[in-house]
Amino acid sequence: MTRPGWFARLGGSILFYTQLPLPPGWQPRFEGIAPLAPVVGLALGLGLVAVDIALGQLGMPPLTRSALVIGLGVWITGGLHLDGAMDTADGLAVMEPERRLAVMADSHSGAFGVMAAIAILGLKTLALAELATGRGWVLVAAMVWGRWGQVVAIARYPYLRAEGKGALHREHMRSPQDWLLGLALAMGIHGLWLWRQPDHRLLIGMSLFGGLVLACAIGAWLNRRLGGHTGDTYGATVEWTETLLLCLATLA
Repeated sequence: MTRPGWFARLGGSILFYTQLPLPPGWQPRFEGIAPLAPVVGLALGLGLVAVDIALGQLGMPPLTRSALVIGLGVWITGGLHLDGAMDTADGLAVMEPERRLAVMADSHSGAFGVMAAIAILGLKTLALAELATGRGWVLVAAMVWGRWGQVVAIARYPYLRAEGKGALHREHMRSPQDWLLGLALAMGIHGLWLWRQPDHRLLIGMSLFGGLVLACAIGAWLNRRLGGHTGDTYGATVEWTETLLLCLATLA
C-alpha cells in the first residue's frame, strides 16, 4: 500500500499527536503517521526541556517547575495519551473480560481511570523533581521511548476494534522498518548523551536498557491482558513507559 511522503505524514503526526497548528501551505496526511510518533516525542521533549531551563533560570524550585513542565506536556498533547491510560485502567478493572472493550469505549472516566491519572501525573512530577543530574536528557529519552513502545505495540499485536483511530495506524504499518526508525532515534539520543556527558554512564545505561525493556514489556503485558490493543492501550503504553522510566532514573 502506497503511503504519502514523509513530510506530509510528519504534518499529520503533529496534528494527530499534539494541539499545535501547522504553518500555512503544509498539507498533512494521516496514513502511516505512527512511525513518526517518536520524532514528535523528541520535538516535544526538547521544547519542554527549554521551558524547564527557562523556569530554572528564573529561580523556580524544582518541584514547582516539574509540575508545570508535566502539565504543559499534557496540554500540548491534548491529553491524548493520558486519556487512553485512564480508559485502559477503567477497562482492566472490569472482572468480565468481554465487557472491557465496551467500558474502555465509554467517554466517561471511572474511579480507576481517575486514580491512574493521579498516579501518572504525580509520579512523573515527583520523579522529574528528584533528577538533579541528567534531568533534561531523561525527559527527552522517556518521551521517545514511550512513543516507540506504541509503535512496537501497533506492529506486533492485533487491533481489537473494527474501527477507531488506532485502526488507521495498524493498516499502514510496515514492519520492521517502521519500528526501527524510533529505535535508531532513541539509540542516537543516548549516544549523544554519552558523548556530551560521559560521567553519566550509569544513568545513561539505566535509561537505555530501562526504556527498551519497559516499552516492550508494557505493550506485551497489555496484549496479554486484553488479547490485543486499542487506541486507548497505545496511549497507556506511552504514559506508563514515560512514568516508570522517569522513576527508574531516580535510582541512578
